[in-house]
Amino acid sequence: MKKTSDINVTRTAALPAPHALIDEIPITDAQSEFISQSRQEIHRIIFGDDKRFLLVAGPCSIHDIGAGLEYGRRLAALSERVKDRICLVMRVYFEKPRTSLGWKGLIMDPDLDNSANIAKGLSVARSFLGDIVDLGVPTATELLDPITPQYIADLVSWAAIGARTTESQTHRQMASGLSMPIGFKNGMDGTCQVAINAIKAASGIQTFFGINRDGYASAVTTAGNQNCHVVLRGGSSGPNFDPASVAKTVADLQKASLKEAIMIDCSHGNSSKQPEKQPEVLGAILDQVEAGDDSIIGAMVESNLHAGNQKFPAPKEDLQYGVSITDGCIDWETTEASVLKAYDRLAARFATAQ
Repeated sequence: MKKTSDINVTRTAALPAPHALIDEIPITDAQSEFISQSRQEIHRIIFGDDKRFLLVAGPCSIHDIGAGLEYGRRLAALSERVKDRICLVMRVYFEKPRTSLGWKGLIMDPDLDNSANIAKGLSVARSFLGDIVDLGVPTATELLDPITPQYIADLVSWAAIGARTTESQTHRQMASGLSMPIGFKNGMDGTCQVAINAIKAASGIQTFFGINRDGYASAVTTAGNQNCHVVLRGGSSGPNFDPASVAKTVADLQKASLKEAIMIDCSHGNSSKQPEKQPEVLGAILDQVEAGDDSIIGAMVESNLHAGNQKFPAPKEDLQYGVSITDGCIDWETTEASVLKAYDRLAARFATAQ
């Protein structure tokens, strides 16, 4: 009989069932309590019950666990200094969407050599998340593959659905069953309606194909995720962090009967893909907050130990420590200065709140 399936498949490798990895690297009682508390704090920020500014900061992607932990320790110390006005959450991104080809993240290729040892990647990712939580830092990630959450979601405080996938029915369905707050980014063209549609879809009951904790193909039915908001990240039409863009987003959210909660990504289209401009964008966002715009709940910043990025693929021994191998980042010194400046500028918001 002539073969009609798997013609282009060259290899399959069985992965551990989600429960097997979770049993191997269990979440502790302390970690579970911290994740629950941090998710509740983020929920309160989204819905206006907590006036703190939600700031998601960290590397574009995690590729070096040692450098990532060093960053996490620094962020933990900085968080202690600003926690009464700023809720700092660390970007712990393991999956990278690619426009064409390229490194797809630590889960897909943890050895950085195109060997695609996904089983190892899942284990490394889960362990790393636990290490960051143990530092007392909430975690944020972009969930790209709909199977990934079964392995790591219990250790994630906030998640993003990216611009490339916000319009995807698969990702909207996945988000409807996730247990953490979700930020939907605007579409690649910079318009926000797809994110609004995504929030409406994710907040409803959904049934879809998935896997259960034993790894079996399953029909998954959800109750809907009510903890969703918009993330403005700019697009092909230009930046959208300006007051007019924010006001239009607020109007669109009101029209859709959704909470007027907006996070602004200081990178990507909003910095014109020039990472060094991120502090300038953050400053413009804080101008609006100081002017009394309560719809802006927070911001995202791509930040690493050192500035810029480096070419990859490259031999691992040639890679610079603490420098991104994906999008360019601002360095730690700039990050710390930006956060402390934001802390000072947020004093007015709390004076008004009191």
